[in-house]
Amino acid sequence: MDAADHSALLKFLSAVFYAASSFLITVVNKTVLTSFRFPSYLCLGIGQMITTVVVLYVAKMNKMVQFPDFDRSIFFKIFPLPLLYVGNHVTGLGSTKKLSLPMFTVLRKFTILMTMLLEAYMLRKTFPRRIVCCVVAIMFGALVAASSDLAFDVGGYTFILLNDAFTAAYGVFTKKKLGDQVALGKYGVLFYNALLLVIPTLLASAVTGDLHKAVAFEDWGKTAFVLCFLISCIMGFVLMYSIVLCSYYNSALTTTVVGAIKNVAVAYIGIFVGGDYLFSWTNFLGLTICMSGGLVYSYLTFSTSKSSGSDSGDTQEQKIHITEDSPRKH
Repeated sequence: MDAADHSALLKFLSAVFYAASSFLITVVNKTVLTSFRFPSYLCLGIGQMITTVVVLYVAKMNKMVQFPDFDRSIFFKIFPLPLLYVGNHVTGLGSTKKLSLPMFTVLRKFTILMTMLLEAYMLRKTFPRRIVCCVVAIMFGALVAASSDLAFDVGGYTFILLNDAFTAAYGVFTKKKLGDQVALGKYGVLFYNALLLVIPTLLASAVTGDLHKAVAFEDWGKTAFVLCFLISCIMGFVLMYSIVLCSYYNSALTTTVVGAIKNVAVAYIGIFVGGDYLFSWTNFLGLTICMSGGLVYSYLTFSTSKSSGSDSGDTQEQKIHITEDSPRKH
């Protein structure tokens, strides 16, 4: 296998790994927060951060992974990723608790548009017209589905849109930091993200009363709940690792596209599993339009990536101009 094939294989495997991780944690978090009615999504996020710190520290001590030791420059190297990390965690878990799985996955589609705009602005990328058209189709389907949401929740919609913004910003900044701070590495980005935020988030949960609610939760004696909680904590680490890995081998937009593919399975499974989806034909039509657009968008994105070398003269490109400098083509 030559270097090009190996690179393509790593890109594909990292994308599949992220898709599987994202799917599994959505289902597990939904089970913990909705089925078991765990009262604190903030404390669940703390559990995921602690798991990330412990796993990576043990791996470093056993020389399984490498990342730099802590010093005063770490915070400045990694900023603003820690803030985006906790924002992504908190709003993601909050929206999972307040929305049905199908509506959660539909509204998550707005991450694609936000990521595209951020990559155009921060990474100076341009996108083919057909990709832009697919994004418009995805947005249209999402709006159709959301317009007939029979279980509309203002808090849930606020959380999910904030989560979209945090996810897009985290993906783009992660890609930028992995390029700017090579010495920090994939594992360093993960470890210091979690380490710098565990104590502040723990204090915040104590002040808001979330910590007390979590400690007083009555299902701690149930094996099924404890098992699901532990799986969620482990999957929190796995998801964040898969995001960094996929962003490392691909682009932030590709990572978002993979999430859209995953949403196809989650949305339709959520119609039959979960018990909180209220069926309507308008909503179902919107779901179908949104998911179909996501699949076409994903196909075109990966195809464009593979053929970018021979398509440099494509006259159908729709450019998003940020500066007069010639940006890289996605």
